[in-house]
Parts: sequence; structure tokens; C-alpha cells
Amino acid sequence: MDEQTSPSPFTQNVFHFDQDNLNFNDLAKDVNGFTHWSAREYMTMLGYETYETFRKAINKAISTCTTLDIDVSDNFQQTTIDIAGQPEKDFRLSRFACYLVAMNADPKKLQVAQAQAFFAATAETIRRYVDNVEDVERVLIREEVSSHEKALNSAAKTAGVSGQGFAWFQNAGYRGMYNMNLSQLRKHKGLQQANRSLLDFMGKDELAANLFRLTQTELKLKNDQVRGQNNAERVAEDVGKKVRKAMLEISGTKPEDMELAEDIKKVRTSLKQTHKGLNQIDG
Repeated sequence: MDEQTSPSPFTQNVFHFDQDNLNFNDLAKDVNGFTHWSAREYMTMLGYETYETFRKAINKAISTCTTLDIDVSDNFQQTTIDIAGQPEKDFRLSRFACYLVAMNADPKKLQVAQAQAFFAATAETIRRYVDNVEDVERVLIREEVSSHEKALNSAAKTAGVSGQGFAWFQNAGYRGMYNMNLSQLRKHKGLQQANRSLLDFMGKDELAANLFRLTQTELKLKNDQVRGQNNAERVAEDVGKKVRKAMLEISGTKPEDMELAEDIKKVRTSLKQTHKGLNQIDG
């Protein structure tokens, strides 16, 4: 059953992420045993003025939930509320959903930083708690990279790449971007796990650069109707070189010198532990 609410005092910015004034926990509602927060009220807490803009943070949070194989409906429930006599779309957000939204919200907003600190402070009972925004973003980008690797391999197959040629094609892209082969790059970065993808240990910015490399290589293969193993490798290397050049011009940092981050598998496990711990707070 949809919730009906009158104009809320929360639109007057009188709530806080503290114990001295009306705070986050005071906003909690319960419907059939589901403790939740209204997305429209929560958006004001985070300093957003329009629901349309706030939906971007919600959508990213939902994508993160999906990537972690956590049931979205247990944390994000669509509903409608009455605002000034008009039915408006809303979400019932679990505590974990509120956490994910805060981690995916605009980092320039002071209220977002306060929310992130609030969740860290309320997570003392959680053994593994993710408070690094970049780690949360890495999970989403890594998933996108996996998806676009498959799409690129499909485009390469159409171009005539097959068998062992896929490894050579992949290596060409890394060679262009990093000025070294993948095996040399793994050694240069000090990755010891021989059976793990280097992508699982890349930081957010390096992952994003590789995502751009993959999408642009795929686009180039398709638009130019490239055919043949050698031509496909040449495209992969050329695109990699252009991404490298852009990175050097913008940040001055060589991609091969970017530090490795925590194993993405550990980050995913920690986020699942965060989900379990935060929702246990509400019984």
C-alpha cells in the first residue's frame, strides 16, 4: 500500500546527521516490518534540490546492488507519495540503500560527506565496512569493463580475430596504453597472483581509462569495418596510444605507474558484509 504524506518539515532543512537535532534515524518509517527512509526526504538531507537529479545517485546505487547480487527489492521499493495533492514517485530505501546512495552521491556536497561519516560512525559492529567511495565506484566500473570486454571480443571476432589471436589482440591494446606487454605490465606493477586479472587490482581512474580504451576500440573496429588479425591489433594498439597520450596530457601520470588497489573480490565481500551489518541494525 502506498504511503500518503503531507508537505514535510524536512523540506525546511531542519534535520541533521547528528544527535542534537532531528536526525537520520528520526526519519525511519516501518511498513510490514520493513524499516525504511523516503528517498524524497533523504534527498533533502543530502542537499539535493530536485528528485530528477537525485535519481542518478539512486540508479547508481541500484546498479551497485545488482552487481553484488544483492536483492534490489529488499533494499529499494518503488512507491508513490502525495505532494501538494499530486501523486509523485518515490522509493522506500533500506539503511543499506541509504548508505549506497550516499556513497554514489555528489561528493562536492557537504551533506553527502556528513552522511558518509554518519554511516561509518554507526557501523562499529560491522567487522568489514567499506568507507572508501572510490572502492564502491570501482565495483561498478569493473563490472562495466567486464561487459565491454565481451562486446569488444565480439567485435574482434567479426573482424576476423580467432583462437590464440584474441590474446595477441588484447595484448596490443595494453601495449599501446602502457608501452609494454601485459606480462611485463603485471611484473612492473608487482601483481603476484598469476591466475587473476590485473583489472581486479586497478584503482578507479585506471579502470575508467581502460573502460574508455575498450569502448573506443570496439567503436573503431565497427565504424571502420576493420578486417584481419593484423589490422585489428593495429587498431587496438593505436587506440591504446591515444588513451595514454590523453592521460599524460591531463594528469602527467603514466598509467603503468598508477598504484594497485585492494583486490576487487575483497571489496565486494566487504560491501556484502556492510549490507548484512547495516540491515541488522534495524532488526
